[in-house]
Amino acid sequence: MSKLFMFEKPLGMRDTFPHLYEAKHTLKKIMEETVNGWGYRFIETPTLEYYETVGEASAILDQQLFKLLDQQGHTLVLRPDMTAPIARVAASKLLKDERPLRLAYTANVFRAQQREGGRPAEFEQVGIECIGDASVSADGEVIALMVSVLRETGLKNFKISIGHIGFVHALFKQILGTEERANILRRYLYEKNYVGYRRHIENLSLSSIDKKRLLSFLNLRGEQASLDKAFPLLEGNEEGRKALAQLQELWAILCDFGVEDFVKFDLSLVSHMSYYSGILFEVYADNVGYAIGNGGRYNKLLEKFGKQSGATGFALRVDYTLEALGTLSFESDLECVLFSAERRKEAIELAGILRKQGKKVVLQDWKGIDEVDDFSKRFSDVHYFIGRSQRQVDDDA
Repeated sequence: MSKLFMFEKPLGMRDTFPHLYEAKHTLKKIMEETVNGWGYRFIETPTLEYYETVGEASAILDQQLFKLLDQQGHTLVLRPDMTAPIARVAASKLLKDERPLRLAYTANVFRAQQREGGRPAEFEQVGIECIGDASVSADGEVIALMVSVLRETGLKNFKISIGHIGFVHALFKQILGTEERANILRRYLYEKNYVGYRRHIENLSLSSIDKKRLLSFLNLRGEQASLDKAFPLLEGNEEGRKALAQLQELWAILCDFGVEDFVKFDLSLVSHMSYYSGILFEVYADNVGYAIGNGGRYNKLLEKFGKQSGATGFALRVDYTLEALGTLSFESDLECVLFSAERRKEAIELAGILRKQGKKVVLQDWKGIDEVDDFSKRFSDVHYFIGRSQRQVDDDA
């Protein structure tokens, strides 16, 4: 092996050291218990999927997929998200017996990076999918559950931005006419490049009224009042008005859940995930400059697997949520039994007793460390079994 690569990792891959692993484990446990409490059941899917099914259905850009060939020559991918694999499972097996499905997952997903920019190519998500329910009530439940999960982690300062992809499609189709012209504007919105959006509109061959509609569209953000301001932009546009009516219904549902303080509307919200078909949302928190989670309705995704079914869900990034929390600080609950050779048996017996009591115990020969005092600082409690003359600090039992 070349020395150049001895300590290097593939682009975007990260090592997780013990303190971070423990913090992530604690965070995931809180999230999983909260999701479980809402009746969602956990599922696992393979890390490898076929490119022609899950790979193409995932809506992740092709250049972000990790691809490899199996021995039969089939192209496989490391799963780039969890929604598409769960849709595959639901369509092939679970929807035959139960509807709606409330499923959850904790899993690593993989998205290749083209250049080093601090972005991980492998990261963990905790998420849920509600499949088989096309009602706005399901959208409300999913968003309320996301609020509940984040609050249970201890996160206080966060906001969920809610939009409707159907509203954006309807407005752009009515004014721009072609999907190609609409895609250019959607790209500006996804990149949050509002300066570029405004400049592009100024250069379009449109009436001043239509340009004003496209520009004022950016200001449709905030509480329920922003929905009322949107209706005049959609005169004669039933598709767009239907989307707004769903958002108004969603607001009433979220108020019933008591989570309205954690949400706001942003009617310019779009996503790079092409399978979203209705209400969609992103969650932002203090100290993090990007969305720590997202979700929405994806009714059309199940069609790729031969099923007609409503579906919605969310995914939270574990690493970004941990960053938003700062650090999950917890005191060391490790105890240590430190021994010398002549008292090894006593030390082993005590370690066994403590472990049966549910305690975490390190058993350490004092000859294997440099400084007893420095080593002892790592633990919440130290039991000394060093030599016959050394006073035992704690009771053996």
